[in-house]
This record gives sequence, structure tokens and C-alpha cells, in this order.
Amino acid sequence: MAVYALTGFSLVSLLSFGYLSWDWMKPSLVADVATDPMEKSLPPAFARPPHIIFILTDDQGYHDVGYHGSDIQTPTLDRLAAEGVKLENYYIQPICTPSRSQLITGRYQIHTGLQHSIIRPRQPNCLPLDQVTLPQKLQEAGYSTHMVGKWHLGFYKKECLPTRRGFDTFLGSLTGNVDYYTYDNCDGPGVCGYDLHEGEDVAWDQSGKYSTFLYTQRVSKILASHSPKEPIFIYVAFQAVHTPLQSPKEYIYRYRSMGNVARRKYAAMVTCMDEAVKNITWALKKYGYYDNSVIVFSTDNGGQTFSGGSNWPLRGRKGTYWEGGVRGIGFVHSPLIKRKRRTSWALVHITDWYPTLVSLARGNLSNVPGLDGYNVWPAISEGKESPRTEILHNIDPLYNHAKYGSLEDGFGIWNTAVQASIRVGEWKLLTGDPGYSDWIPPQTLTNFPGSWWNLERLTDGLRKSVWLFNITADPYERYDLSDQRPDVVRTLLMRLVHYNRTAIPVRYPAENPRAHPDFNGGAWGPWASEDDVEEWEGIGESPKGRNKKKKCKICKLRSFFRKLNTRLMSNRI
Repeated sequence: MAVYALTGFSLVSLLSFGYLSWDWMKPSLVADVATDPMEKSLPPAFARPPHIIFILTDDQGYHDVGYHGSDIQTPTLDRLAAEGVKLENYYIQPICTPSRSQLITGRYQIHTGLQHSIIRPRQPNCLPLDQVTLPQKLQEAGYSTHMVGKWHLGFYKKECLPTRRGFDTFLGSLTGNVDYYTYDNCDGPGVCGYDLHEGEDVAWDQSGKYSTFLYTQRVSKILASHSPKEPIFIYVAFQAVHTPLQSPKEYIYRYRSMGNVARRKYAAMVTCMDEAVKNITWALKKYGYYDNSVIVFSTDNGGQTFSGGSNWPLRGRKGTYWEGGVRGIGFVHSPLIKRKRRTSWALVHITDWYPTLVSLARGNLSNVPGLDGYNVWPAISEGKESPRTEILHNIDPLYNHAKYGSLEDGFGIWNTAVQASIRVGEWKLLTGDPGYSDWIPPQTLTNFPGSWWNLERLTDGLRKSVWLFNITADPYERYDLSDQRPDVVRTLLMRLVHYNRTAIPVRYPAENPRAHPDFNGGAWGPWASEDDVEEWEGIGESPKGRNKKKKCKICKLRSFFRKLNTRLMSNRI
């Protein structure tokens, strides 16, 4: 494997720092903690459905939690994870919308039409309305359901809103990223609007409150006003720690010795979020929910290394199918877990939360056939083997095709120019362009990123379109085995072929200028009329479909905004 290092750094020097050793898995960080022999006996079968708190953070890197050896302080997450079950073989998706859609539906992106990019603010697109969502199933089971935080699953018509998709209440943003204080979001030059909503109304009066504080206070208020005798589901989708990098000054001060400004602000945001989780846990105890609760913590994708995040020692970053983009931080904390204080290496994917949580709630899954997720509670609570043996990371037919891929390279059964990735057992296969592939250490130096930031880069991957790794033995994806094991490559390509046959057409419609906040009172929100809805149903299934002419009263304006935003779209993930 050809590797080069810049400005005096080398593989040997990294080893001397301990960066490439297995210290990140040493017992003091992520291994099992012996159970106290005086610990209370295991709880009996749940006397009543548990309260479920699902906490999702945004763009938090794999390395950016204390128990993964980070320089960022996360005492609450460390304690909750240590007392519960750490999920160290846990996978998410590389960007926002895909992870959220798979959590809410229990289905892979290829089965919802959302396999390409994210849902952008001006697209007439949202989570398909024929999907029965996780909160809807929990409502059926008698739960009160609440969402606080970032939606990012579309809002062009009211039927797409959280309160129409299974949540009794909602406080949060509809788009992908907003200012933490003003809640403004710009989707290109001059296309700016306010994005904080209470239910289906714009929450103008909440402007000026730091979102992490605001969302935590709302969770506490929900718990205070609800009866712990009745089951509750709260989905807390923190905006943190997505850009823009904004934090109250008192948290930044803690990291004043950290030379890199982006890393300093990012670390402050992570620690602030950690304290928010502490306050939520305290509220669960104060109001009588904790003893019958299940807290799930998950990140939504890998960290953005250009904005302070770190996925070290994993390869890649947010937006890629390398481990740094898709391996997440995850743990479950609950008094109801039978085997606490341990690390689980059971294979778990974000789609698994749907059947797992509905089963915990004693809900009915018989009327939602074809789920891609599995009930992994026995693996989490009792240490049993995971029912999952493979993960389709994705197949994206619209992503830029790799220059050197071909059907011939795919044994005549798969075009390796297509971006796709799959894991089967211990093997992981990537085709097409998986995304930026370097290993990037924590950004601690003052001038980072600088001339040396591409600390390690593979030179033998520039003309490739197929990679194969034994991800169990090589979690850092350093040793490509595609040439040595063509038999495994072919087997995994056949699995891609299998999944691709079940895929539905991609939904990625053209943007519509009518979504501009200036036409909607200065705020982002539903904008499509009933006539528009009928006209746009089913569009965006292919590049050709997106280019077909559609009736529109303001087509010239639409064309103007489309051209204006073309070169910016790729940077708005």
C-alpha cells in the first residue's frame, strides 16, 4: 500500500504518538466493566411499556466522545455509556437525511427513494407519505410522542411536517442547518429565512435562545407536564454539533488552551450538548420516569473534519462510505437492561431502532412488512447474537460515476462506476467513488488545516473503483484485499445486484423558487398548493425525469434560482 506523509510526519511517528495502536480499544476506554456483585438482581419482564428517549446528535465524530479517547470532555455520555451498553459495531449513514429517514422508517434509502444526497429546502420532496413512521407505530401502542430538534425530512407541504408524521408535538427546525441563536438559514445567496417552528407555526418569539438550551428546556417541560404512568416517546434531534460553530462563551473558555479555533469551538459545543444530556437524564429522574426508561444515544453521521470534528483513527469523514463516515457513536442506557456495564460488538444499524423500539413498546409490526431493520434488543440487553449479518450502506445511481469504473471490472454483473457500499459478515465492499479517503488526526495544532493536513493519503486508490476490506481485522481500512480475494468481491457484488433489484426510483426533484422564504412571510415552511402537489407527485425519479418541462406560473424565476444555486448545492450537505 503506497502511503506518503507530509512535513516530516510518517507512519512511524504516528505510531510513536500512539495514534495507530489499538489503545483506543483498551479496557479503560471501551472494554467491558466488571459488574458489581452487589448489584441488584436483573429486572423482571417489563411491567409496563418503557418510556423511550432517543437522542440524536448531528455531525459528532467517532473520536469525539471521552470513552473513545477524545480530548473533548463528555462526562455524562461517558457515565451513561459505562453504566449501560456501548455499541462498538454500530452503523449509521454518511449524511443527515438518510440517517433520519432510516431511523424513522426502518428501511434502507433504496426503499424510500431517498438514496441520493439530502432533501434540500427548496425541493418539493419529503419522506414518502406511504411510509408508516416509528412515532406513528408508537402512537398506535398508546404512547405520547414528541419531537424536539432538527427534522430534515422535507416540508414542502403540510402533510410532510412532523406533526403529520406521528408526533403529537414538535419544536425545532425543518431544514438542515440554522444559526443557533437567530434560527436563520440561507440556502444560497439571498435565499434566507427563519426556521424555528412550534407545531405547524413559526416560533418567532423563541429567537435569541441557544438551540441546545432551548431544546433541553422543552424536553424538561414535556416530562414535567406528562404522567410517568403513561408511556412517552421523545425524539431529541440536537442541532449540535453541526455548523455553524457557535457556543456560549463559558464553554469555549474551557478549551482556551486548544490552539485550533474550529476544534476549540466544536469541543465547546460537544461539551454543552453533553451537559444537556445530563439535564435530560436528571429530569427523567426528577419526574419519575427513569426507572422505567430506555435512553438511546446515536450520532447521525461521521464528523466533518473541516469543521472541528474527528473520526480518528477511522478513515474518511462525513459524506463518505469509509468507516469514518458510517461508523457511529451509539449506546443504550436503561435500568431495564439485563446485562449492564459492558461493550457490545453485535452488528447494529440505525434501521434496527424501528423494530427494536416498537417491540419494546409492545407494538404491532405485522402491518409493516419488508422492514430492513431487526429487533436487536436481545443482543443489547442480554448479550445474545445480533440477528443482523449484513448492512447495505447504500446504492446511489445519481452520484458522479467513478472515472475508472466499468461493468467489466464488476465481473459483468455490476458497474463499478456506481457509488455503492455493503458489508456482509466481516467483509466490506465499496464501488465507485466512496468519497474523501484520508485519515485525519484530531485537529489540535494551531495552523490546522495547513500544509500537512493530508497527513496520510493513499496513492494507489486514484485509479480504482473497487475496494474490499476485512473490517473486523482491519477497522481502519488500510489493507485493500480486492485483488487477493476476487471470490469475495464477486459474492458481495451479487448482494448489491440483489438489493438493487428491490430499489425504487430515486426521488430528487428540481428546486422550486416558490419555496423562497420571501414568498412565505420570511420563514421556511410548507409552500406548495394542492395543484402543485398533484403535479409533482412522482417527479424526480431520474435525471431525465427532472429535466421534463412542468407547468409553472413563474418558470422564469425558477430558472433563475436554479442557475444561481447550481454551483452551491454540493456544499449544502
